[in-house]
Amino acid sequence: MKVISIVFVAAALAVSALFLAVAERASANFADEKAFFNVRDYGAKGDGKTVDSDAVNEAIDAAAAKGGGTVYFPAGTYLSFSIRLKSNITLYLDSGATILAADPVKDKGKYDQWEPTEFDMYQDFGHSHWKNSLIWGIGVENVAIVGQGKIDGKGLTRRSPGPRKPRTAGETPASMAANPSPLGELSPLTEMDGLGTKAIALKLSRNVTLKDFTIFEGGHFALLATGVDNLTIDNLRVDSNRDGFDIDACRNVRISNSYVNTPNDDAIVLKSSYALGFNRATENVTITNSQVSGFDLGTLLDGTFKTTQDTAPDKDRPTGRLKFGTESNGGFKNITISNIVFVHCRGLALETVDGGYLEDVSITNITMRDILTAPIFIRLGARQRAPEGTPIGGVRRVNISNVVVSGVEPKYASIIAGLAGHDIEDMKLSNIRIHYKGGGTKADAAREIPENEKSYPEPSMFGVTPAYGFYVRHARGITFDNVEVSFDSDDARTAFVLDDVKNIEFFRTNAQLSSGVKMFSLKNVSNFISSQSRTIADTKVERADQKQF
Repeated sequence: MKVISIVFVAAALAVSALFLAVAERASANFADEKAFFNVRDYGAKGDGKTVDSDAVNEAIDAAAAKGGGTVYFPAGTYLSFSIRLKSNITLYLDSGATILAADPVKDKGKYDQWEPTEFDMYQDFGHSHWKNSLIWGIGVENVAIVGQGKIDGKGLTRRSPGPRKPRTAGETPASMAANPSPLGELSPLTEMDGLGTKAIALKLSRNVTLKDFTIFEGGHFALLATGVDNLTIDNLRVDSNRDGFDIDACRNVRISNSYVNTPNDDAIVLKSSYALGFNRATENVTITNSQVSGFDLGTLLDGTFKTTQDTAPDKDRPTGRLKFGTESNGGFKNITISNIVFVHCRGLALETVDGGYLEDVSITNITMRDILTAPIFIRLGARQRAPEGTPIGGVRRVNISNVVVSGVEPKYASIIAGLAGHDIEDMKLSNIRIHYKGGGTKADAAREIPENEKSYPEPSMFGVTPAYGFYVRHARGITFDNVEVSFDSDDARTAFVLDDVKNIEFFRTNAQLSSGVKMFSLKNVSNFISSQSRTIADTKVERADQKQF
């Protein structure tokens, strides 16, 4: 019996060893199939002092050589210059992992050189280059950056020289700087050599996912995506010193569940520049379930939500908003935006000023509190930062609904402003409630508003508006349905000022009015209708050169 038992035990041990060997081999094969590349295996220290970008790029190259895989960052701080993405690569930032942007002076290195381009005269330097970034990819596909880690852009610059201007006979850099054209003066681009200006930059790529991580101080752009198709951004936390997400000439984009705090520039901004050398619309975009804000830098992430900063670099109040434009050569098409919170920032801005069409847009379920400029700003302009001969674009088929706003600074009403001969058209605003701080004067009410058709589009371009609620100029086919405006302090301005407007209807629209102040001021208006208002009786005006009621 003892012999049999010994034999049986030996056999069992042999079988166990065999199974263990098979399991180990299967596990090794599975790991190989997963193509999992730990950056520490390629020499990364993660100590926040050693520059690890060479090791990280080696891990990416190794993964790419095997057809792709996950490049893994365990907990640690990985000081880096440029990290170069390749196709079929996922960067996984584990909890406690930080990619820290190196400082070129302190850390004695350089970011990849910005690429020369003949199209940089049509947009600022930052929009025209991609390689001068902490993480960049050009022509890549099937890539992702995921995980609960952080990208810290401490060593990046937020500087961006203006667009280049061709030098004509007799001009010098000094004379060009003294007399800039609408395209801007000649910029000292050599001063940008070796600097990194973006946390993440992507160009002409597809099938990209960015999910779950945090970006702090992302340089000029926390994310610049130009000509990227099938882009998914989900559950990001961004607290940055200039722009958050710049989605430029991209198609099929989904942005969701993200917090973007940018007191010094725009938070989520759609653009369609000429950086690719041709017009390309930003289209088929969904933005939902997110928040934009202009809290003091860093106070979104630390949870203190401070509001001590008075102005942004353009001398107006902190920015932090959701915007279409300014770069707008290719236009914006088929966009839906829903469930967005604005807090302590500028309002919603829809701008096309470089020849593109902004059309087929639906925006709904928006709440805004502590709004620092116009709650709604819609502008068709003729800045024409575009190749010579580019025609003026247009704005049409836009719906904005279910908007609640409070605590609005009084200088600017909501603004819908086209150009003489180029109307904003076919727009519907419904279920909107805006509460302003009030305090406008009779002098404000009497102001004539300049056209400024070539100016940079911003509510401040017009100065204090003569309306406190909505100022509408050069527009047609506009409907207001269940819209109400009010204020805290008496305001001597008319609630709605209309100038060169055709076919406009106000249905169930109401306004709080100070004593002796009218609800509507009409100048060169035709086919005006107001009905079912608590404020005034039903009114129809076929034609009015000048009228108040």
